[in-house]
Amino acid sequence: MAAHLSYGRVNLNVLREAVRRELREFLDKCAGSKAIVWDEYLTGPFGLIAQYSLLKEHEVEKMFTLKGSRLPAADVKNIIFFVRPRLELMDIIAENVLSEDRRGPTRDFHILFVPRRSLLCEQRLKDLGVLGSFIHRDEYSLDLIPFDGDLLSMESEGAFKECYLESDQTSLYHAAKGLMTLQALYGTIPQIFGKGECARQVANMMIRMKREFTGSQNSIFPVFDNLLLLDRNVDLLTPLATQLTYEGLIDEIYGIQNSYVKLPPEKFAPKKQGDGGKELPTEAKKLQLNSAEELYAEIRDKNFNAVGSVLSKKAKVISAAFEERHNAKTVGEIKQFVSQLPHMQAARGSLANHTSIAELIKDVTTSEDFFDKLTAEQEFMSGVDTDKVNSYIEDCIAQKHPLIKVLRLVCLQSVCNSGLKQKVLDYYKREILQTYGYEHILTLYNLEKVGLLKPQTGGRNNYPTIRKTLRLWMDDVNEQNPTDISYVYSGYAPLSVRLAQLLSRPGWRSIEEVLRILPGPHFEERQPLPTGLQKKRQPGENRVTLIFFLGGVTFAEIAALRFLSQLEDGGTEYVIATTKLMNGASWIESLMEKPF
Repeated sequence: MAAHLSYGRVNLNVLREAVRRELREFLDKCAGSKAIVWDEYLTGPFGLIAQYSLLKEHEVEKMFTLKGSRLPAADVKNIIFFVRPRLELMDIIAENVLSEDRRGPTRDFHILFVPRRSLLCEQRLKDLGVLGSFIHRDEYSLDLIPFDGDLLSMESEGAFKECYLESDQTSLYHAAKGLMTLQALYGTIPQIFGKGECARQVANMMIRMKREFTGSQNSIFPVFDNLLLLDRNVDLLTPLATQLTYEGLIDEIYGIQNSYVKLPPEKFAPKKQGDGGKELPTEAKKLQLNSAEELYAEIRDKNFNAVGSVLSKKAKVISAAFEERHNAKTVGEIKQFVSQLPHMQAARGSLANHTSIAELIKDVTTSEDFFDKLTAEQEFMSGVDTDKVNSYIEDCIAQKHPLIKVLRLVCLQSVCNSGLKQKVLDYYKREILQTYGYEHILTLYNLEKVGLLKPQTGGRNNYPTIRKTLRLWMDDVNEQNPTDISYVYSGYAPLSVRLAQLLSRPGWRSIEEVLRILPGPHFEERQPLPTGLQKKRQPGENRVTLIFFLGGVTFAEIAALRFLSQLEDGGTEYVIATTKLMNGASWIESLMEKPF
């Protein structure tokens, strides 16, 4: 059991156990010793549901990364390929299988597609003459992976690009399948709300899938009261801004992948006396970040400016606890102190790590350039000079700052002005292409197609109306003891989370005008429950809403939703699901065309 998955109203260990069981069943189908050949992208997500110990129990003796040419030697009966259904991976698998066949004693080959089997991939294997070599060709529907007690992700890195650029709805189908799995485990969700074209499609797919399974009536008492499906393109603004929560900044600066972050090792080198010229470690420090760590759970969603005081208070508490040992006189007292020691040492280690991380982040946030960038962002979001060429962006281009940083700022200005005036847009495009190279013309086209960087149509800027109606900009923000979600960006309240907050209370009827301005339809569907399963809420009991971000979500939005869940009179607790955990840089990068 993973304790950090069961602290909330919804025990996500139930989902984790279900996917682990399915994995065990597949491994047992392939009797005898096994080697797994991994599609490298899958190792991170799999690590969250099954450690090596589980694989070992089922006779997995070797693990390799999928690479061209021959597989490393392994004295095993079965070779299992764990792969995403990608055509380019089939070519590598065929190469591996053919070179094994030439090697001698025959092995049993199996292939497990994650999350779905693909006819195209099987056809490619057939064309390459190896399809018949596989005894088992199965699919493993790992759609939603539990990351924390209130957080699920599909970790589908191309979902936004596929939906909005390539009109490929595969990831929406996987999202609908994942939601059906959740309903099978946690009961039918009585009410579905949605905003956006993709949200409408996912809801339609779910309703169709439910109709197809009418024979099996779901008799589980519903855990969720509502599902809110939100398209990422309803709120293009939020991911472009720099996140200012502790977890958000770790992700912005170092990138969090599947709950792990890699950090510069020199900050974490043990300080020993008389080290002299001892070399510093060179391998990155890898830390897991989730609510299993008490201190991290307390500080991750705070505005970074509020983290320092928490760390210094914790340091005093821990050092006072260690001082207690001098007061332990009797055998009983000494025994009690010793029993608390492991927990105290873990707390001290945790504090040391987070103090080091906070120092690393502070080095960035106190730099002049960080301040200038933040000032430009906040001016755009509060509606200052969004319609003219920005001098800070000009300076960044002139000094050839990273292209992703420049694109992110230009896109933010465009979104905050409902598109740029043609001459401003042309100027930015010309400057970017002349400075960074004309091969980026396709990237600019992609950004325009998804609505991030575009000309203003009809000469009308709708952003001020949206900003005022939804109170997206708050001048007086309390970063230490917040009273509003805008603390996660020190002034800007994430549009997506504001929509969730208003749906909960007083309802979307109060913002009909804004909903019409935002892209895509908004809708409500009811799913009838069998008699006896209707939920009767106790007085003071909160509703549980599952909010699904189609196209990705940032850690700052997650922090804002957790803030709403913890409000005394909030009335709603949120569980968050998404196609991908992302930030502005990884999002822009996913839309960039790689030069040939």
